[in-house]
Amino acid sequence: MTPVLDAVEARIIGSLLEKEVTTPEQYPLSLNALTTACNQKSNRDPVLELGEAEVQVAVDALMKRHLLSDRAGYGGRVPKYKQMFCNTSFGPLQFSNLERAIICELLLRGPQSAGELRTRCQRMTPVAEVALVETALVALASHEAGPFVVQLARRPGARDPRWMHLLGGEQANEAEAEPAPGPLTTGLPTAAAVPPQPASLAGRVAQLEAEVAALRQELATLASRLPPG
Repeated sequence: MTPVLDAVEARIIGSLLEKEVTTPEQYPLSLNALTTACNQKSNRDPVLELGEAEVQVAVDALMKRHLLSDRAGYGGRVPKYKQMFCNTSFGPLQFSNLERAIICELLLRGPQSAGELRTRCQRMTPVAEVALVETALVALASHEAGPFVVQLARRPGARDPRWMHLLGGEQANEAEAEPAPGPLTTGLPTAAAVPPQPASLAGRVAQLEAEVAALRQELATLASRLPPG
């Protein structure tokens, strides 16, 4: 089941995924270091101004869900935190280095094109060409434990479509212009093509009833066009 994160939790997981690779000598992170990483002004969108108390609340919630763990110090040392979201010794969720870097960048910066992701993922893993990013994105969109990403409809005037993660947080409600053509049109739904899901059971039942009624109407229309037998 895909974890659902709020905005602060998404920033925490993204920051830990980043620091685990880019500054392994400083990982795991203390609460102070994690707060600084979350509020970092480079490679963050939006830039946040979280307090340590706010980060601690989110950290505690993530630990209860086994998405974080702490390495408590001895002799009064400050506890340090590491991510358990993916690629851990005992966790079931395993990504390739590129898939992991893509998830990290989407958590930290929001929707991006494959070209932007290729540039930004380079600091975590070598990426020879954009096609490798496109392949990894399709794999994440069809992942058996996911989907983890979705391709957005292309914005007017934009050359390339963007992708966003499906882990919650501050993911945009994107419903823009035409879906992207070309090699990334894989039969996977775009965000604009995915209908909003009702929150309650009653809402889901009402939606299903409406869909059944529409199908019955279509069948009746088709039947009326058939020659008498």
